[in-house]
Amino acid sequence: MIEGICEMCGLPKNLCVCGEISKETQKIKIRAVKRRFGKMVTLVMGVEDVKEAKELAKALKRKLACGGTTRGTEIELQGEHLKRVKEVLLQEGYKEELIDA
Repeated sequence: MIEGICEMCGLPKNLCVCGEISKETQKIKIRAVKRRFGKMVTLVMGVEDVKEAKELAKALKRKLACGGTTRGTEIELQGEHLKRVKEVLLQEGYKEELIDA
């Protein structure tokens, strides 16, 4: 029952560690921006993969109880969530030194 081999690391898919390694090397930037009509939006930039950005956006929206979207690899969250986003990113496995809030 071989599921396949990962193209990046060469390990079987069930033992693949590429996702964990990529989380440890990405430099994430978190910014709060004021948009039209004075609404605040939190931007999370620096995620390298579009698929990973969508999964991370889904987790952030669920844990922060807010709406949001992805535009390519940039995540937009409704509201000002600077501190809470950093906490969630640390729980997801990103390194604290590489998160710029």
